[in-house]
Amino acid sequence: MSSHTILIHQAFASKDEPGGTRHYELGRRLVERGQQLTVVASDVNYQTGKRLVPAKRLVTESTEDGIRILRAYTYAAIHKNYLSRVASFLSFMTTSVVVGAGASKPDVVMGTTPPIFQAVSAWALSVLRRRPFLLEVRDLWPEFAIDIGLLKNPVLIQFARWLESFLYSRADYLLVNSPAYRDYLIEKGVRAGKISFIANGIDPEMFNPEERAEGFRQQYGLQDKFVVTYAGALGMANDIDLLVKAAAIIKDRRAIHVLIVGDGKERERLQELAKQLGTDNLTFTGAFPKSEMTTVLAASDACVAILRNIKMFRTTYPNKVFDYMAAGRPTILAIDGVIREVVEAAHGGIFVQPGDADLLAMAIIDLADHPDRAKSMGLNARAYVIEHFNRDEHAREFADLISRVASGRPPQ
Repeated sequence: MSSHTILIHQAFASKDEPGGTRHYELGRRLVERGQQLTVVASDVNYQTGKRLVPAKRLVTESTEDGIRILRAYTYAAIHKNYLSRVASFLSFMTTSVVVGAGASKPDVVMGTTPPIFQAVSAWALSVLRRRPFLLEVRDLWPEFAIDIGLLKNPVLIQFARWLESFLYSRADYLLVNSPAYRDYLIEKGVRAGKISFIANGIDPEMFNPEERAEGFRQQYGLQDKFVVTYAGALGMANDIDLLVKAAAIIKDRRAIHVLIVGDGKERERLQELAKQLGTDNLTFTGAFPKSEMTTVLAASDACVAILRNIKMFRTTYPNKVFDYMAAGRPTILAIDGVIREVVEAAHGGIFVQPGDADLLAMAIIDLADHPDRAKSMGLNARAYVIEHFNRDEHAREFADLISRVASGRPPQ
């Protein structure tokens, strides 16, 4: 059955923009299956904070691979400070409802969180358009914000937890991308029958594990280096300080070079820390669109995934790890929990205790000293994600879920 879905997603990124492209990749395949998808997204890139369109209009429309994208005006100050970040979220929350209300009538309204405010927009639009509300949970807000100390006020915490419960109860169906999130929702009292699990995953055809990207390596002076790359957001949760400190520990190993690829609120502070520690073996490249990340990862010999040492982060499936694995590169994983289970099942990398820069430095040296073992781990990782986390299969599951939500049938 053909259906039309409106997705409210402030941080939506296509292949030519920095950021996670899960929804673009699923959406493109949804359209190929005869479905319609309209995305109401911000006109400001979530990772870089830069406006994507020149004019400050309420809405700018485009189409990419059959996906209709409506860029709603958003206050462009997401990386200034906490209050400006909230103002950016609230501005999109308001404009996205207005823009979504003007789109052609949907069969399903889908929201995704975080940030939580856009999920409120999706719920409001589903009420306004009288259509089912599908809520995707990509992050356990507010628990993550509380655990990292971003949300401290008891009144705000109480309100945040009320809002979380409100949205779970108002959603007709819920979608999660980590098995641990499903357990969390059930513990919160959500009926298991209205929760579907579609993992983060990869498009294996995007990556060639034999590619070395010599042009990129030459551009950054990395021709004879063992290159270790972190690719992703530079925010409070990511604990990139740990990688900067590890780079300082191994700075005398001149054959090893660390790349930090991405952008975010913490970038300037991290660059200053690197300068203070004298890490001339570390380069901040800035962010790249997903279409160029294949080159970045091809130029890498190993990749790093880090989150702060917080219990709730053990529940997450970070997108970057699946990209590393699909590129055929070993992962040095400073994240415990469900993603550790994936990497270890694949024999695709090394786990190090989160928060320990010395152990991270030792893992980097270990792979640099044993490049054949590093390559073998990378190939193991790629084979594993192709079999278990292939986005083509996820797209089939997603299309089936949308059809079921549109027709009022429960998910399988």
